Amino acid sequence: MEFGAEGQSLPRLTRAVDAARDCGLAAISANDHFFFGTPWLDGPTALAAVVERSGAMELATTVSLVSLRGPVALAKTLAALDLLSEGRVIAGVGPGSSERDYEAVGVPWEERWRRFEEATASLRALLRADSELAPPPRRDGGVPLWIASWGSKAGLRRVARLGDGWFASAYNTTPAGFTAAREALSQELQARGRDPGRFSNALATMWTWITDDAAEADRVLRDVLAPLLRRDPDTLRDQLCIGPPERCAEVLSRYAEAGCERVYLWPLGDEPRQIELTASEVLPAVAA
Repeated sequence: MEFGAEGQSLPRLTRAVDAARDCGLAAISANDHFFFGTPWLDGPTALAAVVERSGAMELATTVSLVSLRGPVALAKTLAALDLLSEGRVIAGVGPGSSERDYEAVGVPWEERWRRFEEATASLRALLRADSELAPPPRRDGGVPLWIASWGSKAGLRRVARLGDGWFASAYNTTPAGFTAAREALSQELQARGRDPGRFSNALATMWTWITDDAAEADRVLRDVLAPLLRRDPDTLRDQLCIGPPERCAEVLSRYAEAGCERVYLWPLGDEPRQIELTASEVLPAVAA
């Protein structure tokens, strides 16, 4: 998305992906909105545009709007991405958090949960290696399907029932909240005869701006991020990787201790520089 006047372009995408690849990061990802408070590039298209530059990194949707894109069309897109990337796609899906997206497609907002259940079940079947799609996904066993949930009981039951992994949301939880939700998810998985130790998790939408300048960090929180999310900047300050490297490392360390396996960082602009700072000054200080 646009955070200032940087615009949208293929060079901007490739610079970010090149930096992530060269810094040894594990994955790149794209989120999904049709309409938003700032220009937003289509996620699957953006991932497709950088397949050749992505190296060995996985390509994740964090998350895609399966109820609104439709399970067949989304499955076709993700299967093509998986084939072109030689089996590196993770299909993250969620019901979406914007009523405006539903209005644009003509789907009633109050039907989102029922439609999400139905669409996700169909998508799961289509993403299997033995599905009727031709060509099918490249990854052995098909494309893994991860379900987004902020951590509610109903949401975690849905994750355990439909998913191969769980996407939590960084600006809608805390390390303590993540721990509690992960424990609840383990119970739900065990109740279904599934091994929690073989069920993956990640934290998405970890908004990131690494700076030693306290005034700059405050400006990014109050003038850039809080208006976009319509959230209190002081609450966001305690949840996200915004500020000096040592503070960002501390946030990520607490999530590692909580059992979080992967964090998808989202730089608030100047992506190559923020990725390089993450790799050089933050990640070496994260307690594994």
